[in-house]
Amino acid sequence: MASVASYSVLFYGGPDGYQTNRAQIQLNDAARKTIAWVRFNDPGMSFEADTNAGGIIKMHLPSAMFENVIDVLRNEKPINVYFAQGRGFLGTSSEPVGENE
Repeated sequence: MASVASYSVLFYGGPDGYQTNRAQIQLNDAARKTIAWVRFNDPGMSFEADTNAGGIIKMHLPSAMFENVIDVLRNEKPINVYFAQGRGFLGTSSEPVGENE
């Protein structure tokens, strides 16, 4: 499991996006090392399998999830990313109710 310290966003133009993806969020650790790419696909685009190669997780979600992922990255912490059972996972740790983040 890796802790996410920063992120950057990239959108792909054109009718087919780039490498079957429409947008990407790059996740970095505290040393600014890339730890994951969360890639988004429009309806009708083929989804690649999630992978973990060279220490970088590649996770694929529908474009409809983009705003939810950005919202979590902007408003929650700590955020972790990990790879298990052939899938990428992105989420928060357990937090108390009413923390006001």
